[in-house]
Amino acid sequence: MIKRVFLTPFQKFVKIESFSGILLLLATILALVWANSPWGDIYREIWQYDIGIVTDTFEFKKPLILWINDGLMAIFFFLIGLEIKRELLIGELNSPKKIAFPLVGAIGGMLVPVILFLVLNQNPDTTKGWGIPMATDIAFSLAILNVLGNRVPLSLKVFLTAFAIVDDIGAVLVIALFYSGSINITLLLVAVAMLAFLYFLSYKGFYSRFLVFFLGVVIWFLFLKAGIHPTVAGILLAFSVPIRQKIDTSTFLEQLENVYNDIKTASVLKKPILSTEQILHIDDLGDWSSKFQSPLQHLEHNLHGWVAYFIIPIFALANAGVLISGTENLEMALVTNIIICLILGKGIGISLIVFLAKKIKLIEVPSEISFKQILGVSFIAGIGFTMAIFIASLAFASTPEFIDSAKIGILIGSFISAIIGYLILRSTSMKVQVEE
Repeated sequence: MIKRVFLTPFQKFVKIESFSGILLLLATILALVWANSPWGDIYREIWQYDIGIVTDTFEFKKPLILWINDGLMAIFFFLIGLEIKRELLIGELNSPKKIAFPLVGAIGGMLVPVILFLVLNQNPDTTKGWGIPMATDIAFSLAILNVLGNRVPLSLKVFLTAFAIVDDIGAVLVIALFYSGSINITLLLVAVAMLAFLYFLSYKGFYSRFLVFFLGVVIWFLFLKAGIHPTVAGILLAFSVPIRQKIDTSTFLEQLENVYNDIKTASVLKKPILSTEQILHIDDLGDWSSKFQSPLQHLEHNLHGWVAYFIIPIFALANAGVLISGTENLEMALVTNIIICLILGKGIGISLIVFLAKKIKLIEVPSEISFKQILGVSFIAGIGFTMAIFIASLAFASTPEFIDSAKIGILIGSFISAIIGYLILRSTSMKVQVEE
């Protein structure tokens, strides 16, 4: 008997993110090996190579690593924005009851590491790295949970995903407020006006992906030149994409049947091409399909593979290559601080806040999730790879030795957090029964 597995949209999301975590790991290992090999100079030269547009009257060029961190990562943040909007409107964050559990966990997971960092930090020059241990890498985290299989209930994966989304919102706000440069108000106002125009069109029910793309590039450029980190433009642009369909399922099915009958009765050429009638009916099918699809869902679906399988691994390859042959240029206090904040700040911060909130009946934890599992997931949340490295590159842009120190702290802290969380969840005796 052949078993057919039907995946829910959330389970498909987990599957994509889990495989993305594996690619992230491979890209990280490759970057570390390459950077510390005899060809390490080539690794560094590639990412510092200038690419851009240069004319007699205009010049805009940036090192390749900045095109990745400022450009490709803007697409990553655009996808995060789409996911946040979907979750807030129809997903796991669309009601106070649903958002309470992950929200409380996210607050603990952001505040405790930051407070711990500031308490342990003794060097005023590294103080601005306080945002590094805040965020959780959802791809790596879900990859660990996926390895555990049936030992982890789906509701625990939902908690981690929702928690990470709230975490991302916090990280985006921190980047916008604390890690942007001096602001050019004029350019920023022009960008905001364009965003407002797109929001107005969305409110009126008009959506054009070509218009969003064109204005999105302009808004990205204006944010960059205004002194606001351009990835923030990505997440704000996502909120201009409407989620609603223009027609419902019954209307679509009715029109689909009409198109089917039209194509069935249309003239057929003996040549291997469509007749004029067939072309018109196929165009009708495309128009109705476009009206039936949710623009937000369609974009999210198309972008997810590109982000998970290309953008994030490329980001890891470009940013994870740290020289580890010597420690004379490293700020070891910063390395140690980040390690402690990722492991204990997340592990203790999340689980403790959730435990206290449950005790005072502020939140309701699903019955199938034990405190031991929450503790395990809390340590897994200490995997702060992508967003942590991204924030480190912003915080210490003028001090490369601090960036390298932060990256080493992130890599070690994330690795230890993953091991501890995995062992805690692995020791969970009860296996979740999967309905077939």
